[in-house]
Amino acid sequence: MKFVYSHCNLSGSDALQQRFFEILPGLASWTMVLGLIALSIWAPLVSVILVIAFMLAWILKLFYLTIFLLLSYIRLSAEKSTDWLARIRGLDRFHEYSREIEKSHRAKGWYKKISHWIHRKDLETLRKSGEVPPLSSEIFHLVVIPVTKEPSSVVEANILSIANNVTLAKQMVIILAIEARAEESVKAGMDEIVNKYRDRFMNFLAVEHPDGLPGEARVKGANTSYAARSAAEYFEEKRIPFENIIVSCFDADTVVSCHYFPCLTYSFMSCPDRHRASFQPIPVFHNNIWEVPGFARVIETGSSFFQLIETTDPEKLVTFSSHSMSFKALVEVGYWPADMISDDSGIFWKSYLYFDGQYQVVPLPTTLSMDIVDAGSWWRTVISLYKQKRRWAWGVENFPLVMRGFLANKKISLYNKLRHGFKLFEGHVSWATLPLLLTVIGWIPAISADKEFSNTVLYYSAGRFTNAIFGLSTLALLGTIIMSIWLLPKKKKRFPFLWTIVHGLEWFLVPLILVFLSAIPALDAQTRLMLNRRMEFWVSDKRRK
Repeated sequence: MKFVYSHCNLSGSDALQQRFFEILPGLASWTMVLGLIALSIWAPLVSVILVIAFMLAWILKLFYLTIFLLLSYIRLSAEKSTDWLARIRGLDRFHEYSREIEKSHRAKGWYKKISHWIHRKDLETLRKSGEVPPLSSEIFHLVVIPVTKEPSSVVEANILSIANNVTLAKQMVIILAIEARAEESVKAGMDEIVNKYRDRFMNFLAVEHPDGLPGEARVKGANTSYAARSAAEYFEEKRIPFENIIVSCFDADTVVSCHYFPCLTYSFMSCPDRHRASFQPIPVFHNNIWEVPGFARVIETGSSFFQLIETTDPEKLVTFSSHSMSFKALVEVGYWPADMISDDSGIFWKSYLYFDGQYQVVPLPTTLSMDIVDAGSWWRTVISLYKQKRRWAWGVENFPLVMRGFLANKKISLYNKLRHGFKLFEGHVSWATLPLLLTVIGWIPAISADKEFSNTVLYYSAGRFTNAIFGLSTLALLGTIIMSIWLLPKKKKRFPFLWTIVHGLEWFLVPLILVFLSAIPALDAQTRLMLNRRMEFWVSDKRRK
């Protein structure tokens, strides 16, 4: 019997395990925060030693992450000018093409050499697997876009960017998955978009998801799953095999380049285990980046960097936000989770458990652009960003489900269970505690120190240690600032150089941002899960000027 990826309708040992693992992350985070505060007051010597150890670990991790951020940026730059359509056509005559590439050494320039080397490795892996890629003419794309309250201008930009993939547009079926509870003005706007762009694609549908279906919560996964089931009926009528379909679930504000779907198609064709894999692009929050307050710009640039870093380790990569996968696999696992908020990461864990650990995420060397939260005013944007980050941190709801699944599954190796379980747990606990430790708790011993401790060598040395650590972290921060300037779109205003300087200075808001728009929302989410106060799905405020 396959494990049911849900927290609902549990009893006996399953219910006890669920509650234990729901409590564990929040308990660990609060124990670290309150324990270190207590030590700072009553045992400052121990506290200082722990704080310095944490800071050293943090600075080493920061340099580690900066290195991999640079590697990811190099990979992204190397594939910027890649002709994905030419590679797709080459895969259509796989054996002949792979021999041609094997003998080819014409690539000029470092970026092209890197791209060519990776391409050769892809073909070699595919050849050794004995798999023959499907013909590109037989591959179809299904794109599901959930809509609840998003304005037409946001959704239309999404559709237009997909339509710009003109070579593959006629092999695409687009579905606007509209909630029945959406306002009539939203539904009317979606109907206008469907009518306007219908002729650009193989088919373009608007599917209305009824409210309150059995076994569903008011979450995005319920909406997209309903739309995907409608698509399954359509493809069955057209006699198109599910194994030839790539399904992409895009947030409403997603904007892709004209190279996105050729890159996705190539990655699907060249992956030997394409029906046991998700395909994850790098989401960057660029659509309205120069229209939002500086703090919002910095935190979302940081989110983009985090996703860039994650792509350097495919073995630990988990789907996030807009992603793609084999439609055959999606149908087999029972679609996206319909009763949880974090369906984007939930579908990976659900698939990983269903296929007994034989499931992976393939990073795509391309980006897609999304909106930064914009609620119309500075203060409302702060509140909306807080709610968005809390919703992202609610991904901790996957931890108890994954741990229960690991306990029930005997086919997944102990090593994989430990490394995935630890990364999931450590990632959420660090999210909630590390910024507080570095920016607030670490300074308490110096403030609350008694006379006996203030006369010790460690008390005087601690300042030197922390100054040295923060000096090193400043170097890493400068590297991050430079890279953010490289990645950001050009500002369409006067004095671009001045704005570059302003953006660089905005990064010095990081300590405050990490505490109030990262750590506290994460601690809030973990506390709610610990107390069994489940969140409802909240749609971020997005707008275009």
